[in-house]
Amino acid sequence: MQGLMMQQPLLVASLLMHAERHHGTQEIVSRRVEGDIHRYSYRDLAQRARRMANALAGLGIQAGERVGTLAWNGYRHMELYFAASGSGSVLHTLNPRLHVDQLAYIIEHAQDRVVFFDLTFLPLIESVAPRVKSPKVFVAMTDRAHMPQAHGLSSMLMCYEDLIDLHSDAYEWPLLDENSASSLCYTSGTTGNPKGVLYSHRSTLLHTYAAALPDSLNCSARDAILPVVPMFHVNAWGLPYIACMVGAKLVFPGPALDGKSLYELIEAEQVTLSAGVPTVWQGLLAHADAIEGSFSTMRRTIIGGAPCPTAMTAAFQNRHRVDVLHAWGMTELSPVGTVCSFKTHQLSLPVDERYAVQAKQGRSVFGIDMKIVGPDGAELPWDGNAAGDLLVRGPWVTRQYFGNDDASPLRDGWFPTGDVAKIDRDGFMQITDRSKDVIKSGGEWISSADIENVAYLHADVASAVCIAARHPKWDERPLLLIVKKPDSALTEDELLAFFDGRVAKWWKPDAVVFVESVPLGATGKVLKHQLREQYADHYLSA
Repeated sequence: MQGLMMQQPLLVASLLMHAERHHGTQEIVSRRVEGDIHRYSYRDLAQRARRMANALAGLGIQAGERVGTLAWNGYRHMELYFAASGSGSVLHTLNPRLHVDQLAYIIEHAQDRVVFFDLTFLPLIESVAPRVKSPKVFVAMTDRAHMPQAHGLSSMLMCYEDLIDLHSDAYEWPLLDENSASSLCYTSGTTGNPKGVLYSHRSTLLHTYAAALPDSLNCSARDAILPVVPMFHVNAWGLPYIACMVGAKLVFPGPALDGKSLYELIEAEQVTLSAGVPTVWQGLLAHADAIEGSFSTMRRTIIGGAPCPTAMTAAFQNRHRVDVLHAWGMTELSPVGTVCSFKTHQLSLPVDERYAVQAKQGRSVFGIDMKIVGPDGAELPWDGNAAGDLLVRGPWVTRQYFGNDDASPLRDGWFPTGDVAKIDRDGFMQITDRSKDVIKSGGEWISSADIENVAYLHADVASAVCIAARHPKWDERPLLLIVKKPDSALTEDELLAFFDGRVAKWWKPDAVVFVESVPLGATGKVLKHQLREQYADHYLSA
């Protein structure tokens, strides 16, 4: 016997309809590329999104066709989130931090019909346009007064606000199949060509429900949320959708992501929750320390994209009373997979043990199942000691890459993440390495992530990267690359001595190389493969 319940499809547009109807006066604040602060409400957002949906139809965009965006976090980008997906086309967020060759490949591979761009990225658009055949229209996300003089784009260039003004807000969001595509995001492509992950309306809505839960990102109508994580990267970890679902205030930082700009925006708009990668938070903490400032309203920050050093967690929590939520996910997971939210018995642990828990990536949100397996594919125990390849499955996990119909990445229905991890008895997962980053020395495994975490505990270390370097006796040995804090006189011997008693003797790096900076990828992650290539023979040439 079937249940006698209404059948309503899970659609992205329903989030906006809910926000307009039940949280219509809630504020959305954006720092714009033009340099000013823009304010309006969810009701305004919904009205303009409907007008833009009509504009997309006027441009001839059909259901399932891709609408590209090359934009910062702001209200116009938010409008496109709903105008594109809600009308049945596919929102395709492009990462402006990728190399122009990769961008051209992605635009052509996705067959974008139109690309919307912030003024910041005009030079990038001018470089990409001659290399691609697919988009016939480029739309500058600004008003007529700020329209640029674009070399070689005049016949294809349109103005965002002109498009809005030309169309009515009389628009009915279509009743789509919830399994139809809603948005598209490509992996950062640090090696090989980027791969497209095509999300559905259903997967996006289920991800939004799960990510908003108290033991996940814990969002509510009482929050003012600042997504520093970019809207061009995995939908800003779902926060624009979550904010609509719960009715939270949204604060968009635009292009100004330096510590001073973020701190001032957090304070001025009374932000309660922020989200970003560790490299961004280093700048924010450094500015707060420099001015001896504190956060008057912010009480939670979500840190993901790369492991969060314990020293950063301690700085947020001890100096600023800001709780750290360590999270893990992937483009292929929409992206949230785990969040490190304490269980009751862990709250009474000694502070060092609580930090040890927070260093883990956390436990699965409902909807994500995970396991670790050995080289033979057999599942390993959740004892906090066994480490193996991390596999996941769930309703917002990709089963196939866009445009690659012949091959599936899945292993017996599970997605291989490429991470090596442990899971403890409480279900808390900890990534010990990427499978390609783990160091095998004398037949034994060494975790580069653990080495980096110890280095970050030193007061003079700004950035730490541990890589495997070839060794004549041990095959591989850990090599530590360090960016020192300004005016530091730290020496190699001092830092190596700092490891004594903190790691097993044979884990201790054999050498330290001090560098001015480390290469970062499009999402703020360290490009370890570049460093491995550069320093692979460090011990052989010593």
